[in-house]
Amino acid sequence: MAGRAVAGLALVVAVLAVAVYGLSERRLAQRFAVPEAVLLADAETDSAAVARGAHLAVTRGCTGCHAGDLGGKVMIDDPAFARIVPTNLTPGGRLAGWTARDVDRAVRHGVAPDGRGLLLMPSHEYHGLSDRDVADLVAYLQTVRPVERALPASRVGPVGRALFLAGQVPLLPAETIPHAAPRAAAPEAGPTVAYGAYLATSCQGCHGPDLAGAPAHGPDGVPAPDLTATGTAGRWTEAAFAHALRTGLRPDAAPMDSLVMPWTMTRPMSDDDLRALYLYLRALPERPAGDPLAVSR
Repeated sequence: MAGRAVAGLALVVAVLAVAVYGLSERRLAQRFAVPEAVLLADAETDSAAVARGAHLAVTRGCTGCHAGDLGGKVMIDDPAFARIVPTNLTPGGRLAGWTARDVDRAVRHGVAPDGRGLLLMPSHEYHGLSDRDVADLVAYLQTVRPVERALPASRVGPVGRALFLAGQVPLLPAETIPHAAPRAAAPEAGPTVAYGAYLATSCQGCHGPDLAGAPAHGPDGVPAPDLTATGTAGRWTEAAFAHALRTGLRPDAAPMDSLVMPWTMTRPMSDDDLRALYLYLRALPERPAGDPLAVSR
């Protein structure tokens, strides 16, 4: 009797495993159409554009995932969850033959030139980037030193596939992006709430769409704290906020782990950028008392 029960349980597990693999593979293999009309046609390559692009590559997180030299790296390597390998963005890698449209499709839409969705490419944060910012990134990527680096392919394990199907891990941000929608004009750069909101889109992937904290993503993830006035950071002064994002040190001098809070990407931000971020965060509504998603640490 016990043997039959074990055999029956094994059969159920096997059927579930096959179903999870099949359903997830169908979604992972889907193709996305991005209208040519919404994509960048070309990019200026003057020295000012290249310098702005180099700045954006750091402050928008490109170097955090694709390595400091943009040559790609293994970012996650967990057999059960996934192996995620952000690609080589230099002329020595896959982007060597990409056009400005191809880069734009990947950055703002999370879609490769062949229509595949890019795994964990945070294009839901970049979809609102201005044409100028994307053009400057293109200009910079065309000038970086070629890197030749052998990298393994990305793959998704059984736990990652199950979490993906359950809606717990957004492996394909391209699924959530309105690819044909017209883009709103970006605000003028400056120490304003509007420009702070534009910059803060890069914070939403971890801290949630309203920046009021979010649960951990993945089995080894860390909950992201509430950045509104409800959370601890909401009580920091502007000087303490800027100091933390430039040095990685909280007001009590405790260090922030750069793998958890990537302060190295905010370190090069200008005074106006940091002030804009601070003003925007202070303008956000507080979470109601007792809200479980308000992680105040």
